[in-house]
Amino acid sequence: MNFTKMHGLGNDYVYVNCFEEKLEGVDLPELARRVSDRHFGIGGDGLILIMPSDQADFRMRVFNNDGSEAKNCGNGLRCVSKYVVDHGLTQKTTFTVETLGGIVAPQVRLGEDGKVESVTIDMGEPRFTRAAIPMTGNPEEEVVEYPFTVEGRTFPLTAVSMGNPHAVLFVDELREEDVTIWGPPIERHEAFPERTNVEFIQVLNRRELLFRVWERGSGVTLACGTGACAAAVAACLSGKTERTVTVHLAGGDLTIEWRESDNRVYMTGPATEVFQGVYAGPLPMIEDSV
Repeated sequence: MNFTKMHGLGNDYVYVNCFEEKLEGVDLPELARRVSDRHFGIGGDGLILIMPSDQADFRMRVFNNDGSEAKNCGNGLRCVSKYVVDHGLTQKTTFTVETLGGIVAPQVRLGEDGKVESVTIDMGEPRFTRAAIPMTGNPEEEVVEYPFTVEGRTFPLTAVSMGNPHAVLFVDELREEDVTIWGPPIERHEAFPERTNVEFIQVLNRRELLFRVWERGSGVTLACGTGACAAAVAACLSGKTERTVTVHLAGGDLTIEWRESDNRVYMTGPATEVFQGVYAGPLPMIEDSV
C-alpha cells in the first residue's frame, strides 16, 4: 500500500490516495491501529483516506490511532487539500470535501513554487445544543460555561459541535499535566455518549488563545483544527475575545474567524508533506470478505 505522511502543525496522519489504492475488504480500523503505531508501524495520530465522492469533489475518512472513526479533522482537511492540489487530483483552488460531519469547502493559497502554502477552510456553522454535541440532558439546552464536575474538580465547560464534539474548558493557567490528568475522564464521561474531544484554553488577550487538547481516540496531539475552531467560538460566545483570534497550539498557530455575516467558522493554517513510502506489512482483511 502506497502512502504519504503529512502533518498539520504536528498533528500527523498516514494518508492513502484511494483513487489509486484499492482497500475493498480491508479492516480499516485495524489498519489504522497498525500503521499508526510509532514503534511497529509508520507512526501517526491515525489514518486518513482520500476518496471519490458522490456528493463533493472528494471524500475524507478519518480513523484515529485507536481505530475509531472521526467525523471531522481540521488539520487533516488542510493536508487533504494540499495533497489533492500538489498531486494533480484537481486544478481548482476552491473545492469541496465530504466528511462524516458534513461537506466543507477548502480554499488553497499557492506559493511561488506552485505548491500549496496555506489553506483556508470554511468549517461550517458551530452548534451548541446538547442534542448536537451530543451531550445528555435537555436536548435543546446550550452549554455555555456550565459548571462541569469530574472526579471532584469543577471546570467552566462550553460544549461546541464542529461536526464532531468538543468540551472547551477555560483555565486561569494552562498546565500541560492537566491535559493528561483530566482529558481521559472527561473524554469518556457519561455525559458524552459518543465521547468528546477536550480543549484546555487560557485566554491571553482578546485576540489570542493558548490551546492544548486531548483528542477523542488519540489522546494528546500537537494540534486539532476543529478544536481550535471550537475554542475560538466558545471564547467569543463567552465574551472573552473578538471574533477573529490567533490560536497558539503546541505545533504552531492557526487563525480562526467566526464571521458574523454568515455565522460560519473559517480556519487558516499550513499543511506539510513529510515523505512518501510503501507499507509492506500484510493488510488486515475483514474475515467474511476473504
